[in-house]
Amino acid sequence: MRFLVLGAGAVGGYFGGRLLEAGRDVTFLVRPERAARLAQHGLVIKSHAGNCHLPAPPSVIAGDLQDKYDIILLSCKAYDLEDAIAAIAPAVGPGTLLIPLLNGMRHLDALDAQFGAHRILGGRCLISARMDDDGKIIHYSDVHELTFGARKASQQARAAEIAQAMAGGRFDARESQEILQDMWEKWVFLATMAGATCLTRAAIGDIVSVGGTDIALSLLTECHAIAAAAGWYSRPGFMELAVTRLSDPNSTLMASMLGDLERGGRTEADHIFGDLLARQLDPVPPENSLLRLAHLVVKANEARLARERESN
Repeated sequence: MRFLVLGAGAVGGYFGGRLLEAGRDVTFLVRPERAARLAQHGLVIKSHAGNCHLPAPPSVIAGDLQDKYDIILLSCKAYDLEDAIAAIAPAVGPGTLLIPLLNGMRHLDALDAQFGAHRILGGRCLISARMDDDGKIIHYSDVHELTFGARKASQQARAAEIAQAMAGGRFDARESQEILQDMWEKWVFLATMAGATCLTRAAIGDIVSVGGTDIALSLLTECHAIAAAAGWYSRPGFMELAVTRLSDPNSTLMASMLGDLERGGRTEADHIFGDLLARQLDPVPPENSLLRLAHLVVKANEARLARERESN
């Protein structure tokens, strides 16, 4: 089974690297600068689960992509999806399946429209990792889960084959029979955490320690209500775990969106907050919506930074 991994950053580099480490046939689709760095320094993973150095891992840049692949692992940011679709198109053959690891749900519509729903599995990853200035992938916790699953009955046999191919890698690969439920629950928690941390510019533990637990839990209630109204009721175990994590005074959890915001980079606010707000069947009055406030705060800061860049 041939894997093409879009990107070799924190997510694609980690999971693709673990598959390559386990002897799987993996190629990374990367930009020229990253391809040159990989050729010179290799792919380096630093992790409590075990360090890894893969000299000169197979890579290809978009203009040179010609081969077809069995599985394409899509690990881009949501705002890069249009470019990603164009980049991977030459690699999509008659039997290709895609596993998107993007946040939210809106990307499924775009991928279905471009490649056909029969090619698109559901996917979700849980990992705390970043790429440092030297190009090394730093994995911060003991969580490194890649979950995927069939969205259609016709995909189930292939999903089982992918699970077998991923088995033995040094990460938690899980085939889910409820992948859309898994994706919605991640979206609800991510929107809650990103909303709380972007509104306060602080980690969850900092928010809790100054008496702000109710802010995070109010966001959770609002996000969960939107999912439930759309037919996706969060499972009891998920809600219990979410409340525990959002009430932990020692938690260092911060959404990557906060880091993007503070660096002045692009954010996924429209995909994580905006799309969730657009799906409300019974909208919360704007003056009572913490989710809308979080969306406005991030977008207003993006607008300010764009104006400052233009003036300079």
